[in-house]
Amino acid sequence: MIEAEDGPTGLSKLQSSQQVDLLVTDVGLPGLNGRQLAEAARVMRPGLKVLFITGYAAHATIGRDALAPGMELLTKPFSLDALATNINAMV
Repeated sequence: MIEAEDGPTGLSKLQSSQQVDLLVTDVGLPGLNGRQLAEAARVMRPGLKVLFITGYAAHATIGRDALAPGMELLTKPFSLDALATNINAMV
């Protein structure tokens, strides 16, 4: 697992040669939001799967219609089981 405290750091880590199967990101990251991070990451790693997490209503944040294939949205609060289910379904 690779961790980053903000969007720019996450993007920097995604520029490495490490294998990344899934990007899990909060939509409201400081410096570079989760959507911007995902879009930049997919330029470097086409087809990278992304799980967005948000405390806002799904339609207010991203909207299911705006999610590209391989992207999902999980709204807070959620259980660890729900998180694990989403991750397992995506990888």
